[in-house]
Amino acid sequence: MQLLTIGQMARLNHVSEQTLRLYDNIGLFSPSHRGENGYRYYDIKQSAVLDIIQYMKSLGMSLKEIQLQLEKKDLTLIESVLREKQRQTEEEIRALKCQRRALERTIESFARYRSAPPDGTLQMEYIGQRQMYVVDTGVNFYDHDVEYYENMLRNLQDQLVKDRLPQIYFCNAGTILTQENFLSLNYYATQVFVFVDREFVPDDLTVTIPAGNYACIYCDDFYKEKAYISRLLSHIKEIGYEVCGDYLCESIADIPVAKSNARGLYLRLQVPVRFR
Repeated sequence: MQLLTIGQMARLNHVSEQTLRLYDNIGLFSPSHRGENGYRYYDIKQSAVLDIIQYMKSLGMSLKEIQLQLEKKDLTLIESVLREKQRQTEEEIRALKCQRRALERTIESFARYRSAPPDGTLQMEYIGQRQMYVVDTGVNFYDHDVEYYENMLRNLQDQLVKDRLPQIYFCNAGTILTQENFLSLNYYATQVFVFVDREFVPDDLTVTIPAGNYACIYCDDFYKEKAYISRLLSHIKEIGYEVCGDYLCESIADIPVAKSNARGLYLRLQVPVRFR
């Protein structure tokens, strides 16, 4: 029998001596022989068991799970554990992809904020197709102040939780004014939204906003919105465009440095238009 010291066994199998001591202490993998001096000695053939342990560990199994499988020697049980690990891994990959997209979206948001035109600027923009998640609060947003806006956002967050959607979407929220109310300057809006990704949100929870040309005006103050809506509608009429969809108040940046304990907003007020 070829016996190896703990150091030799560790080097041969590319693990640390500390790992082998841990495995021995918890009864997962013990040396085949102990000397009178208490030193551990391993049979080189034990490397096969160590290979299995390291392989199961690399698949994400805990040491406790590995120990149970080695004791039971039940292939069905091992397979079920591995399938559960596969499911957990797929969920983690999905969460990481969602987080990556959120990081991209946030970086894009800051880039838009830095390059956005000054407050009060009117301009035409082509905006690509977007998906939004919408919550109807049942209360007219324009009848209240910025404090109620924060309450609307809490309602939005609560619904995101109920629908089990990634909380990372709780950012840069906006409101919707129907086309009819926009054209009549009837300030009645109860819906709040966030833009989401089709990949991570079920279709039945999203509303698709088609690509198109938008008349836009930029706004740096929550309380200017009504006056700017009126300016936007007047501008559309002056240049002879036709409104062809709902008006959106989109926050292009929730500035993460609060101003006087309030949310710092920079808004892109927008409505889809077409040429007559």
